[in-house]
Amino acid sequence: MAKIAIIGGHGKVALILASMLTARGDEVDAIIRNRDQAPEVAATGANPVIADVETANAAALADLLAGHDAVVWSAGAGGGNPERTYAVDRDAAIRSMDAALAAGVRRYVMVSYFGARVDHGVPPESSFHAYAESKAGADEYLRGTDLDWTVLGPSSLTLDPPTGRIDTDAESSGSVGRADVADVIAETLRQPLTVGRTIRFNAGSTPIAEALARD
Repeated sequence: MAKIAIIGGHGKVALILASMLTARGDEVDAIIRNRDQAPEVAATGANPVIADVETANAAALADLLAGHDAVVWSAGAGGGNPERTYAVDRDAAIRSMDAALAAGVRRYVMVSYFGARVDHGVPPESSFHAYAESKAGADEYLRGTDLDWTVLGPSSLTLDPPTGRIDTDAESSGSVGRADVADVIAETLRQPLTVGRTIRFNAGSTPIAEALARD
């Protein structure tokens, strides 16, 4: 059994993930900003923890993360406001990494997106630019830490039913169901071979555990 903190615990993927993790016997703290979301989070078997990661400093985040075995970053500003996008998707994410190190929580899984990279190519005038910049910055920072990190890059998210299969070899983004993304995160936490890797994936034909076991 592991004790896992999910930052952004009310997201669609996070709720599915929490149910998966608690079903296999893990203890889950789901960090959420809105107290009204607590009943839905609790229904997954997770423990709702109310905290605003956008405003919390690294010391406060370290207190939240202390005692956990792993952190999953699944939070996001949701687009629309560039300043808030930078504040959450980049700055708060980076603070959470520093907090994890300070709290002695070495395992850290970042839920990013397929096209996230420093040379993302999104023009500054695009409404997606702030998000692309933020995710690239956070992912690069994570790769430079001493954490046991994994960056996951799912393609466009759908509500398709779970298949238990993905494709990690595709060179371009397609789509993948949120339930399969949650399954990938859960398996990533289980598999040591995923440490230190960036794994981009679409829906596919390879069983998730087998796909993640490949170097």
